[in-house]
Parts: sequence; structure tokens; C-alpha cells
Amino acid sequence: SLDIHPETELNCQMAEAAARFAANTIQPAAKAELDANLKSVGQASAYVCRPRHGGGKLSEHAFGNALDIASFTLSNGRRIDVGPVPPEKDAKFLNAVRKAACGPFKTVLGPGSDTDHSQHFHLDLAPRRNGGTFCQ
Repeated sequence: SLDIHPETELNCQMAEAAARFAANTIQPAAKAELDANLKSVGQASAYVCRPRHGGGKLSEHAFGNALDIASFTLSNGRRIDVGPVPPEKDAKFLNAVRKAACGPFKTVLGPGSDTDHSQHFHLDLAPRRNGGTFCQ
């Protein structure tokens, strides 16, 4: 199971994808890069009925189909924040997580993609043309 703080609501498909990703990707990356186990994920946003930035189309958050991850807490109590200039050791972990997210999730945004995503990873399952992905 995936421990997310604060508690959140996601649709079933997104909840399953997030739990699988935490167990199969985040946990091994934390062990390999930081020599600790993943304790919890700090979320910045999940289900919230709102449009995308700039208006118009509804955000994937409005369907419970997106999760914004702002931090990771490890078993040793250390917290790793998502941000534009993390310490080198944290950067390896964050880069591994972000790179691996592209595939299980159809949209992956984070620091460097745009100002709205400078402090978190946005992961969603929005269907893309030809089954592709959009990862920045």
C-alpha cells in the first residue's frame, strides 16, 4: 500500500497505478540511491474540480486521474522535496523516479517543464494520441 499525506482521493485506475509505481519504482530507487526505504509520499494535489491552468478544458485532477507529488519521506525520517535544484544525492533519486514515471503515467511534468510544476511532479493517466506519452 502507498502512504500518501495528506490523505487524498484518486480514481481507482490512478490509485492502482500510483501504488504500483511506489512499490515497483520509488521504493527500489530510494533503496538504491538513498539507502533507505520509502515511508510516505507528500502530495500537493490530487482530486480537485478545476480547469487546467489558463482555463478551458478540465484538468485531469477534476477526474481524480492525476497526482502531484511534492515530497518523499524515507524510513530514516529524511524528507526529499521535489524542486528545481535538489542536492546531488537527492537529484539522482528524483531523476530516476521522474524518468521511470514516463510510461506508467501518460503525462509527467516537473521542475524545468514550466513554472506551475517547479515544486512537484505531476503524474496523470490522460489518454494521448497513438497511446503515447508527454513527459517533460
